[in-house]
Amino acid sequence: MPRATLRLVATLCALALLLVAPSARSATLLRDADIEHALTQLSAPVLRAAGLSPGQVQVMVVQDDRLNAFVADPSHIFVNSGLLMKLPSAKALQAVLAHEAAHITGGHITRRLGNIRAARNAAGLGMVLAVAAGAASGSADAAAGLLIGAQSSALRSFLGHTRAEESSADIASVRTLVTAGIDPRGALQAQELFLGQEALNVGRQDPYMQSHPLTRDRFRSLEALVAGAKMAEADDPAAQYWFLRARGKLTAFLRAPGWTLDRLDRSGSQDIALMREAVARHRQSDLGGALRAIDGAIALRPNDPFYRDLKGQILLESRRPEEAARVGEQARRLAPRNAQVLGGLGRAQLAQLASNQYAPALQTLEAARGRDWADPRILRDISVAYARAGNTGMASEATAQRYALQNRMEDAAIHAKRALDLLPRGSAPWRRAQDVLDASERAARKR
Repeated sequence: MPRATLRLVATLCALALLLVAPSARSATLLRDADIEHALTQLSAPVLRAAGLSPGQVQVMVVQDDRLNAFVADPSHIFVNSGLLMKLPSAKALQAVLAHEAAHITGGHITRRLGNIRAARNAAGLGMVLAVAAGAASGSADAAAGLLIGAQSSALRSFLGHTRAEESSADIASVRTLVTAGIDPRGALQAQELFLGQEALNVGRQDPYMQSHPLTRDRFRSLEALVAGAKMAEADDPAAQYWFLRARGKLTAFLRAPGWTLDRLDRSGSQDIALMREAVARHRQSDLGGALRAIDGAIALRPNDPFYRDLKGQILLESRRPEEAARVGEQARRLAPRNAQVLGGLGRAQLAQLASNQYAPALQTLEAARGRDWADPRILRDISVAYARAGNTGMASEATAQRYALQNRMEDAAIHAKRALDLLPRGSAPWRRAQDVLDASERAARKR
């Protein structure tokens, strides 16, 4: 692993603790303010046209090289990093999102959810992510069965769709794209990635083929749908910019630095090229080169909070927390409500150990948690800050939340019990700890 990973980090579902199948793997969600902002820009018109609220459905990236996209509950659309890096255009990605949104609006997931109706707390999302991990590993049946406590045929095909559902989603997705003013030919671009896999044996197919059965007959039907649809007059340059930016940052962190540096001219714009160069130089431990590149990107987009957030990350990972905190303050002024920007600033404030003052970091990190309770990095940093400040109860509560997100329910229960003993009864942190303990006890009864 390179020293610098996309602050992009890690929601681990700890699925190995739950699945006996040797092929089971844990899912890793890649969390990054810039990439998630780009996906929000791309998904918002699609979700609105589908009749969904952009504020209620979040698009999240799973770190997996294989081609896949899926929904596991009505509140999240998951896109594998491999698919995002291989799609050719914004309209192709938006077509994928429209298709997955159609599975939500068509009730294809709700009918299979059992008792995972929505991920509204840490334990609920942890269960959803474990199912997502099963999908990524090919063991969605075992994940769903063990987590939900049943082995019905519906759960064994939890993330699989029938051809009838796929055809329905195709029709709905083309209608959604046309309503949103997006060229529906992106749907053909996306599906062409999978057509060549139909002849492969199941073990060699990407997960998309197993969860979204695609035949040439269905593809021809999709071609007919697209041919009869109203075409957009031109691609949206803003959508293409955000697509290239998300894909460019993702490849800069996940591909070798040399690969990125050899392809800077394919970035789509000068600021994206400079951002990608900054990531590559940083991963090569070339701090001077990384700062020159990111400063160049900031000069081109001085009001962009995410380039400043990246600069703060580079400085913090280069052990310059004071400078990282100053840049983080600049990013916060530009995006005061962005949880991950706040989390980056709080992390830098926490790293300034010489001051031994944890109040500023805790204030920033709690503000971040208020915006995004499902980021385990924020929960980890909060628990560290409270522990250093001597508040064991709050440290245990945050740790219990983090373990619940990772679906490590036995560990979550230990910390939840400790928090309940130390926190004021009935307070908001006490109730959060109680929720985790209740969820862990339900999970234990189902095992």
